Amino acid sequence: MTIDAGQVQEAIKRKIMELAAQLGSDASDLQIDEVIPATGLIDSAALLELIVWFEQAYDFRIPASELTIDNLGTLQSMAGYLIRRKSPA
Repeated sequence: MTIDAGQVQEAIKRKIMELAAQLGSDASDLQIDEVIPATGLIDSAALLELIVWFEQAYDFRIPASELTIDNLGTLQSMAGYLIRRKSPA
């Protein structure tokens, strides 16, 4: 299975836009390299909801030790992390 980073980034952005809208924010201008928690578009509860959604949408578990800004901080890093995790060894 080949994972398209652009499609993954778009799916994540749609979810962030949905979560941000629930909080009264507009995330439509979120760039792929912006640090999501630093934008203030979503709060900590929405960030946790994003991570749970990410795991469910792509059918994998993220170990606590890998819940880092480097892996999950931006749209770009989330897509890259997913590709690394899902790629055959």
